[in-house]
Amino acid sequence: MRVDVALVHYPVVNRHGDTIGSAVTNLDLHDIARAGKTYGAGTYWVITPFAEQRELAAQIVGHWTRGYGGSVNPDRGDALALVTVCASYAEVLAGATEKFGERPLVLATCAKEQANTLGYAEVRGRIRRGTPVLLLFGTAWGLSPELLATVDGVLPPLRGATGFNHLAVRSAAAIILDRLLGEHDDELM
Repeated sequence: MRVDVALVHYPVVNRHGDTIGSAVTNLDLHDIARAGKTYGAGTYWVITPFAEQRELAAQIVGHWTRGYGGSVNPDRGDALALVTVCASYAEVLAGATEKFGERPLVLATCAKEQANTLGYAEVRGRIRRGTPVLLLFGTAWGLSPELLATVDGVLPPLRGATGFNHLAVRSAAAIILDRLLGEHDDELM
């Protein structure tokens, strides 16, 4: 499978819709890397323009891939080896394009329905036919409208049986990776 995941810390929005940069968290690094490894994703790109946040992420990843953490928990090191920390979305798109040998289909995730929504079955089919895909996940209150305007499509929002719709990004990433890359009967999807 040629699927990469990107966790965007900038540009994202806050609860008021203002474009902000959010903080890298240890849990998001670990849990999305573990989900990515489980479902066969390639690179897990972590995007933050803040040098201190990139250094923090590199230290956490290094602890588990080259440091003591990797010696006591090699499975976690294998998962965190997927992580590449970058300063911008443009850097990620260039890196993914180089890696795949062509520009990937860039798909965003969003808690709200968008006009350019592509269904999970359609995207699963494209992945199975070998189309390279870059999945963008937003932190804070989601990807900025400016970034959403540049993508090729948006996946349908995840919805439960209640009106509440504000999953942790690591939970959303795991669910979406399972829907796109998991082994299950297509009739159930």
